[in-house]
Amino acid sequence: MDSTDVVIIGSGINSLVAAAELALDGKRVCLIERSERLGGFIHSSERTLPGFIHDTFSSWHPLFVSGGAYGKLGKELHARGLEYCNTSGPVTASVAAEPASGAHRVVIAHRDSSETARAFKEPGDQQAYLAMLDDLGRNSGTIFGAFGAELRSFREVAKIAFGAVRRGRWAGTEAFVRDSVMSGRNYVRSRFDGWEADQLWSPWLLHAGLGPDQATGGVMLPVMAMTMHGFGLPVVKGGASRFIAAFESLLKDNGVRVLLGTEVEEVLVGSGSVTGVRTSQGVVPAGTVLANVSPQALYTRLLSQPPSGPAGAAARYQNGRGAMQIHLALDRPVEWLDPRLNQVPLIHLSNGSDSTGIACAHAEAGLLPIEPTVVVGQQCVLDPSRAPQGKATLWLQLQEVPFSPVGDAAGELSVEEGWTEELKQAYMQRILARLEQFAPGTRATVLAWDIIAPTDLAAGNPNAVNGDPYGGSAELFQNLLWRPFPEAAGHQTAVKGLWHIGASTHPGPGLSGGSGHLVAQKLAETPRFSRIQAALKPSKR
Repeated sequence: MDSTDVVIIGSGINSLVAAAELALDGKRVCLIERSERLGGFIHSSERTLPGFIHDTFSSWHPLFVSGGAYGKLGKELHARGLEYCNTSGPVTASVAAEPASGAHRVVIAHRDSSETARAFKEPGDQQAYLAMLDDLGRNSGTIFGAFGAELRSFREVAKIAFGAVRRGRWAGTEAFVRDSVMSGRNYVRSRFDGWEADQLWSPWLLHAGLGPDQATGGVMLPVMAMTMHGFGLPVVKGGASRFIAAFESLLKDNGVRVLLGTEVEEVLVGSGSVTGVRTSQGVVPAGTVLANVSPQALYTRLLSQPPSGPAGAAARYQNGRGAMQIHLALDRPVEWLDPRLNQVPLIHLSNGSDSTGIACAHAEAGLLPIEPTVVVGQQCVLDPSRAPQGKATLWLQLQEVPFSPVGDAAGELSVEEGWTEELKQAYMQRILARLEQFAPGTRATVLAWDIIAPTDLAAGNPNAVNGDPYGGSAELFQNLLWRPFPEAAGHQTAVKGLWHIGASTHPGPGLSGGSGHLVAQKLAETPRFSRIQAALKPSKR
């Protein structure tokens, strides 16, 4: 067996990024995946009917194309077939019914932030919206520096602080930090008089593993807005699996050994340092291991003698709400009552903090929400190749779903046996009825469907503990400086050579590949790692 510098457990976005960057840096990498394919939650297939390509889980790549991993790997991936479809016009929208009149309320974000702001009805809100983006822009070095840094490192935090001073931003830092730790609801209330900004961006907090009433919404809301104004909502042409195919080619070209269908059973440790991993196919020796797994798996299963502090904290680690995906094959594209929505890639059915906050509260209490926030993905708007001519796919995501429902907030559905096929289909009908409010006739165009419940997510990916695809609640107490928990914050663990990456580590969930990129950069600059690598390489004499 060839010698290995680095073993990477799991093959989600952070593992792929780390494997590619380390291999390009000359490291000998072995990537081990328990399933028969790479990619984790990045996948596409004909889930409903032949010719209809559905992104099974994640779909949208603004965080990837705006991040450091893409800066490092983008050229290599495009050379191996990666192609994005994007928009230069409308990006996202939100539609709701007025509580009193029932009239429809629609707000649309365009790539052009000024065009977006001009639709705000309150005169002061137009300027407030542009000011929000300007404020983030002036503090972007601090915010994005923190997202890409080890926050337990005094040197790295001091570097970020020095940068803020050098840019003359220190005087306004306290106010910016105060705004950042607000909930999304309080943030929009403090800045806007009208409803548009709240309805447009508060539902996007769900995509960060938050709700409208949780801390740090005050920074994530403008980050979402700025990212989409700047980078749009790119999807992979032909489906998300082509993204994985480009990575697979890159790894192969750089000598990465990939073991599929192989379960890592134990991280091997000797004298306080990693010595490799024991798998279902045998032992793979290595002096460095990157574990893209849940905290529970790392500290209660993979380490036979874990440090007591992290092990106890892992047992108490809190996962977030469950999620659900519904894939539809349609006989024609959706026809919205507001025809402007026909060309918007992603639409939320939500009135903002109010309806989304109520749905989050229902899910947190174990109830099926009466009016869930429905994420409506119209990938065919950007990439018509996803469906036969004249037809369309629809990607519906629900992020306020209990893993083990104890009741139905509407009092209509029986949940006694959990997520049975009957409950899945009954809940899908509730979602379709909600969609019919704004796009009547859609239900009649459904040719086939595929439903992925929270229990299916957990069964398909062990990192989705309790059906949570975001690697654990992203509330402030286990986020940023404290992710996944204070006893093991940071990516380098107490076991020498063992690193923890993935959505449950900083900077958290999303398709940026942030933790994989960060750790790969750390290893590339570690003198000890470089010396070991040099010693292991055969002589050229």
